[in-house]
Amino acid sequence: MTATCMHHIGQFLEMLVAERGASKNTLDAYRRDLEDFASHIGRDGLDLAAVSNRDITAYLRSCNDEGLAPASRARRLSAIRQLYKFLAAESVVAEDPAFGLTGPKKARSLPKTLSVAEVDRLIAAARNRTCSTTGPERARALRLNCLVELIYATGMRVTELVSLPRAVLDGDDRVLTIKGKGGRERLVPLNPAAREALDRYLDPGPAVDGSPTPSAIRSRWLFPAKSDTGHMTRQSFAMDLKEIAIEAGLDAERVSPHVLRHAFASHLLDRGADLRAVQQLLGHADISTTEIYTHVLEERLKKLVHDHHPLARKT
Repeated sequence: MTATCMHHIGQFLEMLVAERGASKNTLDAYRRDLEDFASHIGRDGLDLAAVSNRDITAYLRSCNDEGLAPASRARRLSAIRQLYKFLAAESVVAEDPAFGLTGPKKARSLPKTLSVAEVDRLIAAARNRTCSTTGPERARALRLNCLVELIYATGMRVTELVSLPRAVLDGDDRVLTIKGKGGRERLVPLNPAAREALDRYLDPGPAVDGSPTPSAIRSRWLFPAKSDTGHMTRQSFAMDLKEIAIEAGLDAERVSPHVLRHAFASHLLDRGADLRAVQQLLGHADISTTEIYTHVLEERLKKLVHDHHPLARKT
């Protein structure tokens, strides 16, 4: 990959941060995809400004030959198209070589979720751990219980949750102000169970046997940790969640922070919540993203009829 390619890709990524508020994870994904594309055309002696529509098509074909999934190929084409829109706007290329290209159609999979009873078991297991541990282990149990209650009560993205600043506690304790994708802020309400779990995490008090429990370290983060960022990582929370899922008698492979976000949305809609309200709570920029949860309910109703209606055909 040439220095010129690296320069143009770097400028594009800077634009994503400045104009769209792209997150680090988004930038890393774009960088990987575009550097792979630049390396591919570099082997043919091409630079970004010399690429044709045929060259991009050949690259996508090579991705298919390597066994890359349709979703991954579609994502790479999307990155390439956005890069060339930027380069065309900056007059680096006279014409957009990606114009008119269409990627493989992605089958829209329904989000995985849990039933209300399964979430209740998960929360109960997390709460029980806070009563059966002491010392630092109890402090970690209180943190996990707080995280589980918060993510199910608010539907926050896991990155939003683990990177909450401690300043989020300032003001009304009935709501949290969340800074989501693109720097957009939204308010999410806290139910009594989430507020109680948060209070216990911040002020743990003694364990059942009377022994002291260390309080959370004072930090700019609500969930501080010894990590590069200074706060708990997504991966660490996901691992803790799988442990508690096993204690709750659930299949750990079915449980993740994102699944709890899905459960939050699905359960709200199942009980008659307005789709627009759910969109705002989830922080979706486009309501079409939220509409996927209506399909989850449709599939559940179909299964209900198929399994229980006396006239349903059994196969």
